[in-house]
Amino acid sequence: MKILVAGDYAPQNRIQTLLDKHDYSFFNEIKNITNNYDLAIVNLEAPITKGTDKLAKFGPNLKAPDETIVSVKYAGFNLVTLANNHIMDYGDTGLQDTLKICETEKINTVGVGNNIEDAEQIFYFTAADGLKVAIINCCEHEFSVADTSNPGANPLNPIRQYYKIKEAKNSADVVLVIVHGGIERYQLPTSRMVETYRFFIEAGADCVINHHQHCFSGFEEYKGKPIFYGLGNLCFDIGPDKGTWHEGFMVSLDITEHTLNYKLIPYCQCDENPAVSLVEPKDFNIRLSKLNNIISDSTKLKQNNDKHYKSDSELIKSVLTTIPGRILNKIYRMKLLSPALRGIKVRMLENYIQCESHRDKVLAVLKTIK
Repeated sequence: MKILVAGDYAPQNRIQTLLDKHDYSFFNEIKNITNNYDLAIVNLEAPITKGTDKLAKFGPNLKAPDETIVSVKYAGFNLVTLANNHIMDYGDTGLQDTLKICETEKINTVGVGNNIEDAEQIFYFTAADGLKVAIINCCEHEFSVADTSNPGANPLNPIRQYYKIKEAKNSADVVLVIVHGGIERYQLPTSRMVETYRFFIEAGADCVINHHQHCFSGFEEYKGKPIFYGLGNLCFDIGPDKGTWHEGFMVSLDITEHTLNYKLIPYCQCDENPAVSLVEPKDFNIRLSKLNNIISDSTKLKQNNDKHYKSDSELIKSVLTTIPGRILNKIYRMKLLSPALRGIKVRMLENYIQCESHRDKVLAVLKTIK
């Protein structure tokens, strides 16, 4: 069995213009690769919908045109992970539209549902060689997650994932956990991420793969099983000259009855050229090795995490701070503060408190305040 796993696909700007022209050639080099795989997986980072009712949240609301799923098929992907922080950007309408068009185009989905029990359902796939893989897909808590009565993405919850891994282990030869989380634009996992993903391996997962940060991260083997801490964007156009935003890698898994071998396929995406293009691994591997060395040393990882948290400390303080005293209290009581402003502040605080990676930063910064 051969499985390919790719990161975030959100057709924006120049890529959306190409989709409007039914031009999918930006995926030509990817198409040449996916033909060799039984299962090719990509994270669909935006709902496919014509809906206009945006979810009230903190952060951008993304959506994609119908041609997106045609490009997914053109590229050779046959499974999309949907547990991410944007899948509910246009509410249940956006989610249902996405599921409907994926079903129509015969693209499999995993990671979402009408409630949490539905969203955490395992995707099973049996290859021609008879081997069976189980895919568990979840994401950190932002504004997209399902609960007991509302639709959305499968939320990261190590306890619930533990039981799902055990369930999958009883039914499949290989268990793959794909998580959407981490700190955006930061090339290392937090110590919490390392602890959680290692726990998934201890629970029985054979491989853990993460995306979301919009840059690639490193990887390690834990108890002989690989953990990839960040794939980067597969195709997410914001224009040239944005550094690591344009770099990433896909993970190739070659699985037999007794072994799981992997290799990395690096690429450049949507820099000067609006396309995904393979790159030579030499320089990429050197930089990746530096990240791996930090991840393998818990002291170095904590030092790098703390340094990053410090660089973000003023932003975090501005999010948490309100002006104390009688004057502000009087403004609130007299309802002179704009409801819209109050709503934005509440959503901002909610995001920084409920999202695991944002909370990691908040707690780190709070410890430095005397």
